[in-house]
Amino acid sequence: MSEIERESMEYDVVIVGAGPAGLSAAIRLKQLDADLSVVVLEKGSEVGAHILSGAVLDPVGLDRLLPDWEELGAPITVPVKEDRFYVLGQAGQLRVPNWPMPPLMSNHGCFIVSMGNVCRWMAEQAEALGVEVFAGMAASEVVYGEDGRVRGVVAGEFGKNPDGTLGPNYEPGMELLGKYVFLGEGVRGSLSKQVMERFDLSKDYEPQKFGLGMKEIWEIDPDKHREGSVTHTMGWPLGGNAGGGSFIYHLDNNQVYVGFVVHLNYENPYLSPYHEFQRFKHHPMVAELLEGGKRVAYGARAISEGGYQSIPKVVFPGGALLGCSAGLVNVPRIKGNHNAMLSGIAAAEAAHDAIKAGREGDELSAYEKELRDGPVGRDLKKVRNVKPMWSKWGLVPSLALGGFDMWTNTLGFSAFGTIKHGKSDAAATGLAEKFEPIAYPKPDGVLSFDRLTNVAFSFTNHEENQPTHLTLKDPSIPIAVNLPKYAEPAQRYCPAAVYEVVEEAGEEPRFVINFQNCVHCKTCDIKDPSQNIVWVTPQGGDGPNYPNM
Repeated sequence: MSEIERESMEYDVVIVGAGPAGLSAAIRLKQLDADLSVVVLEKGSEVGAHILSGAVLDPVGLDRLLPDWEELGAPITVPVKEDRFYVLGQAGQLRVPNWPMPPLMSNHGCFIVSMGNVCRWMAEQAEALGVEVFAGMAASEVVYGEDGRVRGVVAGEFGKNPDGTLGPNYEPGMELLGKYVFLGEGVRGSLSKQVMERFDLSKDYEPQKFGLGMKEIWEIDPDKHREGSVTHTMGWPLGGNAGGGSFIYHLDNNQVYVGFVVHLNYENPYLSPYHEFQRFKHHPMVAELLEGGKRVAYGARAISEGGYQSIPKVVFPGGALLGCSAGLVNVPRIKGNHNAMLSGIAAAEAAHDAIKAGREGDELSAYEKELRDGPVGRDLKKVRNVKPMWSKWGLVPSLALGGFDMWTNTLGFSAFGTIKHGKSDAAATGLAEKFEPIAYPKPDGVLSFDRLTNVAFSFTNHEENQPTHLTLKDPSIPIAVNLPKYAEPAQRYCPAAVYEVVEEAGEEPRFVINFQNCVHCKTCDIKDPSQNIVWVTPQGGDGPNYPNM
């Protein structure tokens, strides 16, 4: 679209994404130099609208950024009081004792939070320091300089017709240009993906691995509520079909976060992560907790699980990758927000030093070094083998060996070295002919729900008269390739019923994309076995509007 003329605005640092990483970077930049001009662009209708996380927050990042966060009124008020771990069978459960677990697995000193609300509060702190925060501004395009470096982004483009032509109310958006551009878009960010490919940032590292996390907020019977209680489970209903597990976090106001994670390296194309989640809630232990309660919200989001060996090169000419755009989740701890904050702080400090020295547009090598050698790298290196062990050897062996490996890593060594992940999650998908379809029970509308009903509880909305943001490299592949080879798994891996194969009498099957349902989880961009689906940003403000997620 080079023929489109756009106005431009110049900043010292342009930050894409008002998540914990981007906002930490913005706050730290202004702490270091109040005269720096910093802008944060958020594609959600408001800060926090697209934030979905468990979440048990380790406050180590926030302690470093805003040590007086409690006095500043941070919405972080529910300390973890108890940790429970279970391995589930279909009718019962076995509690795993806490004492043999490595100290890093303890949630002592952590808090149950809504990261959406934490980010809303962080945005207020950033604005009070002079950061410009623009919500509803999707960054849809990277702007490159004549020398090839990342110069900025295009944001705020509205009014295209469904076929991509310019509509009567078209707004071209603006170019927001910076000395440095930080991409903190979260997992599988669309601009981050483009920049990683352009500069070959993953060349020397393992492929990133992912999970799909789904979450509901429930209001439960006050007699069953245990504020501060944290429960994690593994095992049923997934069994040998896939890796993953659940979380149940009791926050305040008689509310409970009920979540389920499925590792996306599963082979069986008939598996539906969403329906595994719904089935999980019928386990006697979970059903007893939820009975008499009501679900008040739903959402889904991909999770980066590759860990230490999958972190790409995080700097490129003109900018850096922050947080989950780089893949900084500690998988066994099920935590990444603390590392996202620490990455934002480190990137801000590197950019501040560079700008102070009169530099711009180069690679912030100091950030790369700090991320790998500092607290983030140390956090992830200790647990680097847990995910590949689980993938290669299954639940029970990985529990024992992974625990042993984490213990030895606390002493500074690993008997296993660094285990590789191997192929991507898309390439892990098996042929349909090798598997039997899975007959999932029909949702009962009390504990379990169909996808469209639950999507309504994500408060998702997309203006229909725009191009679909779920694009196909080759429109023929879903029916010509994915359907015969893989029974077109997009019908099942999407947790929002976006994709359908419609078969009507006397007609060829049709692949239908209901993009209005999309909750921006990015699973399709990750798991499509033909890597034919490319997720791009819709108009700013569109998508889910998560409350308290």
